[in-house]
Amino acid sequence: MCIKEAGLTEEMQGFIINLNKVKEEDLIVTIVSKDNLQTLYRFYGARHGTINIGFKIDYEIEESAKSTISRLKDVIHIGFPWINDYKLLRLWQDFLSLFHKHLRDAEDIGDFYYNLLNQSSIEWGKQNPKRVAIESYVKLLAHEGRLHTEKECFLCANTITQEISLIRGFLPTHEICSHTSPINRAGLKELYKNRSSLFLNDKEIDRLWIILLEGL
Repeated sequence: MCIKEAGLTEEMQGFIINLNKVKEEDLIVTIVSKDNLQTLYRFYGARHGTINIGFKIDYEIEESAKSTISRLKDVIHIGFPWINDYKLLRLWQDFLSLFHKHLRDAEDIGDFYYNLLNQSSIEWGKQNPKRVAIESYVKLLAHEGRLHTEKECFLCANTITQEISLIRGFLPTHEICSHTSPINRAGLKELYKNRSSLFLNDKEIDRLWIILLEGL
């Protein structure tokens, strides 16, 4: 497969968030494009290079009168500067995989998710990628109207007056209610207000990353 640096037109570009094998080596490929979520069929062949979850690709779509699913063709892999760093790539694939379950029942998703992933891919190799993912997730929660900034425990419905713990979806709880480690208030305030993890230490970032992996 050809690899090109970013610089192609945005038309027909997207991020692969899921692959399913069918009929031996054929693939059903799910792509977050700039305008929508696309599910396409890719035939196996000797001329086809490897594609994987997390890849940003330039591609064409071929409609088929014999099938309800269109064909993915002429795929070009748009390489990231950090693509050969296995640790960064693995974290990126873990992050991208979360979007499939979250978006799989959606139809017209607009350009928010594509732009979010595109910006994340640019920042991924410049700082701790877990921080990039967490900051991006807060942007996603705000976009979807699911960012809970109130200080009310999701589990007991009482006000949280001391440290705040978070559970899946970054829902706030008392430490004793969720039996999880707390996150400092100043760090959360900065994260929610300015989308910055600056005031969160690495231990807190690791904790939030684990929560993130539970699902978007």
